[in-house]
Formats: sequence, C-alpha cells, structure tokens
Amino acid sequence: MPPEADGPDVLIAGAGPVGLTLAHELARRRVRVRVIDRADGPATTSRALAVHPRTLEACHQMGLADALVARGRPVTHFTVHLRGRELIRFDTNYDRLPTAYPFSLMLDQVRTEEILRERLAALGAGIEWGVELADCIPAGERVTAELHRAGRTERITVPWLVGADGSRSTVRERLGLRLVGDATRTWLNADVVLDAGLSPDSNHLVHTGSGTVLLVPFPDPGKWRAVDTEYAGQGAGPEAVRRRLADALSRGLGHPVAVSDPTWVSVFRVQQRMITAMRSGRCFVAGDAAHVHSPASGQGMNTGMQDAYNLAWKLADVVRGHAREALLDSYAAERLPVGGRLLSSTRTATALVALRNVVAPVAMPVGLSVLKAARPLKRRVEHRIMSGMSGLALHYADSPLTYGTAGRAAGVRPGHLVACTERDAVRHPGHRALRKALTDPRWLLLLFADAGAAELTLRYGRAVQVRTVVPHEGEDGRTLADPDDALRQTLGVPPGGWALIRPDGYLAAKGRRAGATALAARLDALHLLPENTAPGATDSTSWTAPDDAHRGATTE
Repeated sequence: MPPEADGPDVLIAGAGPVGLTLAHELARRRVRVRVIDRADGPATTSRALAVHPRTLEACHQMGLADALVARGRPVTHFTVHLRGRELIRFDTNYDRLPTAYPFSLMLDQVRTEEILRERLAALGAGIEWGVELADCIPAGERVTAELHRAGRTERITVPWLVGADGSRSTVRERLGLRLVGDATRTWLNADVVLDAGLSPDSNHLVHTGSGTVLLVPFPDPGKWRAVDTEYAGQGAGPEAVRRRLADALSRGLGHPVAVSDPTWVSVFRVQQRMITAMRSGRCFVAGDAAHVHSPASGQGMNTGMQDAYNLAWKLADVVRGHAREALLDSYAAERLPVGGRLLSSTRTATALVALRNVVAPVAMPVGLSVLKAARPLKRRVEHRIMSGMSGLALHYADSPLTYGTAGRAAGVRPGHLVACTERDAVRHPGHRALRKALTDPRWLLLLFADAGAAELTLRYGRAVQVRTVVPHEGEDGRTLADPDDALRQTLGVPPGGWALIRPDGYLAAKGRRAGATALAARLDALHLLPENTAPGATDSTSWTAPDDAHRGATTE
C-alpha cells in the first residue's frame, strides 16, 4: 500500500547515531523519513567514543568517513600497566583484515551525531525534538503511532516504523519484545584531563592493585575517558571521583598523576542483554533497543549503526518497489546472530578489563612477559584482538542472501565484506574503481565478460548497477577498469565470471560465466524485481535513471 501523499514512508523514533544512520541511508535512497526524539535537543555529552574499522568502511560508502576521520583521533595500540611498569603494548594486526581504516577512531559521540545531522539536513530531512512516541500499533500494512509533544497528542498512520529509541525503547515495549541477559558489575565513567605522560595513540589499561582503570583518549589534547571498574558506591561527586582516580592512577603508573574535575560522570550497571526478535509486522528495532553491551570493547554504538545500515538498504528497496517484502526477513536473520556473538565477546572483554582475580598482579607480568618475547605468538594475539574489535571479521555466510558458501572458495568468500587497504587502492586501479563504485547505494553486479550487461541494466538498473570489468575504463560509465587483474583475483572470480555485491559491501554470490537469464534468476532469488513488475512503484519513488542514481550517490 503506498503511503499517504504528504506522509513519510518511514517513521524513526530516536535521533541518536542509530536513528541518524538509518535516516541518512533512507534519505540518500530517496525514501521519505520522519525522525522524532523525545529529548529537547541534541545530546551534549558522549556515551560512546570509538568508531571501529567496519563502521568506518560503511561511513565511506555513506560519504561520511573523511569528515569523521578529520575530527577524530586514530588509536592503534593497547597498553597494559602495573605498579609503574609498562607490561606490554599491543599493536594492531590487520594482515588478514583488509581495510582502508586500520585503526579505531576516537571521536565523541556528540561530534559523530553532529556530522550525521549535518549530512541528513543536506539531504532535506530534519529532526523533530521534544516529540515522544507514546504508543505504536502495527495492523496489516500500516502502523498507527501516537506522538506526544508539549501537551498535545498526534496520531499518525505510516507504512513502516523503526525504534532506534535506546535501551528503554518504547517501541520494543509496545511490541512485547523482551531483552534477555544479565547485568553484573557497576562501573563509573568520568571524562577528565590528565597529566600522566601517556601516549594518546593508545588505550591504556592501568591495574591499580584492587581493580583497573581503562583510559581512552579523546581527540582533545589531554582529555581522557576513565572507566573505573572498581567503583563500589564510594561517591560520584566531582571531587570524590577526582581524588579516587588520582590515587588509583598514581598507584598503577608509579608516579603522581594530576586529574582535573570531571566534566561528565556516569555510574552504570554493565549489561549484556539482547532480544530474540527484531521485527513485528511493519515495525523494527535497532541498536540499544535490540541489544545492550558492556562498554569494555566499545561495540554498542558501532553495532547499532551497523544494524541501521543493514536495515536501511533493504527497507529502501522494498519501499521503492525494487524488491519483495521477503527481503526484510533477512534483517533479523543476519543481525540477531551478530548480536549473540558480540554478547559473548564483550562479556570476555569485560572480564579481561576488570581483572578482578586476586592472582592477576602476580600472574599477569609473567604471562605478558612471555607473550612479549614470542613475537609470532604476540602477532597472533593481536590479530585475534583486531578480529573481535574491528568488526571486519563479522560475516553473513549463513544469511539467506548468501549463495555458494560450500567449501573454501578462493578469494573473498560469499557473505564476507569486500574491502581493500589504502595501499591496494593506490596500487591497483581495479580496487580503486571498486571502492568508488561501492559509494553508489545500489547492488553491484560485476561481469568479467559482457554477459548481457545491457539487458540486465534495462531490467534491474534502478536497483542494481551493472558494470562490465575490462582492461581499460570506457566512457559510458558502464565499465570498471581492472588492468592488472588484481580485483578479479582478490575476489576469487573465475575468468569470465561474475560477482554480486550487496549495497552494504558484502559479497552475496559469485560464479562462472553466465548469461543474462541465469543472472536474472539469481537476482530474483534475492527478492529483487525487474522494472516492470515492481509493485506500487511510481515515478516519485524510483530512480529517474541509473546514471542519475549514480550521480546522486554521496561520495567522498
């Protein structure tokens, strides 16, 4: 059913990083959005700091990565301290995790949201502050929402609703979705300026004798987020926090540490919870509304933004008549397992950061000294850390949208992220061209032989950019140059074969040479619709032409 003439296609509750990411990606695909938030205005304090490589790869496709990197601080180390000794300094190891962003970017959540709001406004979408979603009732092909604003009530009916409204989500509550998990320790966050002589390109875990303090650098010189894992209700006033941190850090670092009065303090229960469903009818939840993680590895905001990025292109394809509604079943099928794996990894990270074991001060120096001396072993540990923290190792191999996963395929395996290093993008024209092509919001079908490209473009061009890979770039924008064959070999595509990459950069399928009919069948199996069969599609909700869609894509 088409939306009301002047109404939104999608109502988004929540204007944090998750809701803003979703709104941006829907608006970039010309889907009409309405974004509301119960707060009076944008947040002025930051819960999250880290933007990890997988999220930065997504932000590159969105056209935001350069702006984020320019304002943030790259961190490439993790240093452990005990009784004035630097026990070990872990480096990054992305050798088997190709990315153009081999670091964690430390950037205040406030600034990340600011960049998202600015880009969303440039796409013609704003935010309605002080508007609370009080109720939502899905019914068939519509959702009725009750909104409260300054004592007034508004009831609207929309085709789709997404709850990005945080851990106390009204949408989740009204849909009867329940968070399952536990809440264990109580920790304290404090934003302070330190005079401690610590390298700002590293996170620092300082063992204080009875617990730990994790220090994470802000982009601002001298400013740190201190995560106090031994807080036990000793008082959260500014002076009490300052004194306790100064004493603890001085013990752990072995010299006096000057600590400023905190500009922000938060006492919180470390929670590990998630829901068992992310959709009810025409309603979805994303981010903290669907899962709550420990802050130990900085995954909460990143996972939420990746939820939104995953949902946005699928919802846009359905709203715009490019795909059947069955495509949306893959949202929960893909993101629920990710949430489950992250609960396990963040639970482990929480235990490692806290280091509450009484033998840790004795055993830790011995174990880390051995690890430090055995460089190959240390590199393997560093790779494992990066695999868990960066998000690059997360995959959709078991997704209903992934084909051809049997055996160990050469090159990039179906369901895995397609990315490259900055060095590869400079050295190999094919990688560079692919990186640019992925900023187009459509699916990408690469043909390593001209196998019906014109016919497929005519039938699917509004949803799929079809590019024939050739030795030299053509002038019509329908080809992609791979003169040294590096791209084909990296993807592991047979000569004359093909590869299909999803709008979020994951490889959906690849194969040997195939004609237009066989490839159209593959697109149909992924719920994509040819032009003349798109249900409810109108001129106002379709790309005016594939070329125009490509020009309209935001690029860096």
